[in-house]
Amino acid sequence: MTARSHEADDLGFFGPYGGAYVPETVVPALAELDAAFTQAKADPAYAEELGTLLRDYVGRPTPLYRADRLAAAVGLGAVYLKREDLNHTGAHKINNTIGQCLLAKRMGKQRVIAETGAGQHGVATATAAALMGLECAVFMGTEDIRRQSLNVYKMKLLGAEVIPVDDGTGTLADAVTAAMRHWVERVNDTFYVLGSALGPHPYPTIVRDLQRIIGDESIDQFDAREVPMPDAVVACVGGGSNAIGTFYPFLVRVPDDQRPRLYGAEAAGKGIDTRFTGASIALGKPGVMHGFMSYLLQDERGNPLEAYSISAGLDYPGIGPEHAYLHDEGLVTYLPVTDDEALVAFEQLCRTEGIIPAIESSHALALLPRIAEELGPDAVVMVTVSGRGDKDVDIVREAGIGE
Repeated sequence: MTARSHEADDLGFFGPYGGAYVPETVVPALAELDAAFTQAKADPAYAEELGTLLRDYVGRPTPLYRADRLAAAVGLGAVYLKREDLNHTGAHKINNTIGQCLLAKRMGKQRVIAETGAGQHGVATATAAALMGLECAVFMGTEDIRRQSLNVYKMKLLGAEVIPVDDGTGTLADAVTAAMRHWVERVNDTFYVLGSALGPHPYPTIVRDLQRIIGDESIDQFDAREVPMPDAVVACVGGGSNAIGTFYPFLVRVPDDQRPRLYGAEAAGKGIDTRFTGASIALGKPGVMHGFMSYLLQDERGNPLEAYSISAGLDYPGIGPEHAYLHDEGLVTYLPVTDDEALVAFEQLCRTEGIIPAIESSHALALLPRIAEELGPDAVVMVTVSGRGDKDVDIVREAGIGE
């Protein structure tokens, strides 16, 4: 059987999800962005400049590391780690920000803005902006500023203005709202570097196409080793950029009969039976937020609920529209992972492999024992380690891990 191809339609919908639910004043800017990205993708000069920067500046390709001690600890035949934590700035986010800032320059924009939760997207945007001589402002919730002070300092070192957002819970969703509101006001001279595979069309597709390098490299690395595709591939999901970048190539390049099972780990927080959770697939229903339709944690009136996770990058009350489509089509299995499970997986990777992962990535790692039970002790699994855990050390220490 051939690989499955699926794309958004002309209005940006993946099935019923996606679209562009925005004020009329923003519609021309989104159309301009869509046209600019379509032209850039067809331009060999853009591809060459992006590829050179990803290789020489970011450090790609990232390794596909076989973690045998971790595999033994979780009861699997083999575990491969896709090491996005080894990118410059320490996460997958730089793949996207380099591509979008190059696009901003092509469009003649001299100023970029971004939202951030855990701070990795903010640091990556500030990094790309400094590299390309662009003015940069990053919107960040006050609670996340408290939790991620190291990344706040890094952004300022890189020349970015960090704008505190104290609305709501002062976390990622509030930062997205503030950044979008600001963009509406300054759409003529400002480029919004959106960090995840969500928002109004064409952002989910742009971010996916810039992050698909994760899955494309992984497939090529398995082929180069002349080993079969893994039995399963796992990534953490908040808005969903590292996950869709991982999954998409396996969906469109690998034939159905060879494709791994795909698993997304979403943040259950203190449990899906509590109000302290971010599990939008497990508990949400279709709704509109931040300019797109997808699964959304919401009250009976359709208002978004506050999401919670120990991870500052996963406490978002919705999920990217392509993920919602993949869930409905049964192409990806999305499972909730609690804070406690993620912390156990965090410490386990530290102790077995000498790798300190981001708490976001630890949610994906936490699914390994469950996958071992489902697929058996000979199964081979790949996990995308979306980022490194330097930024999370204080949070983990507060939780009593490693003491």
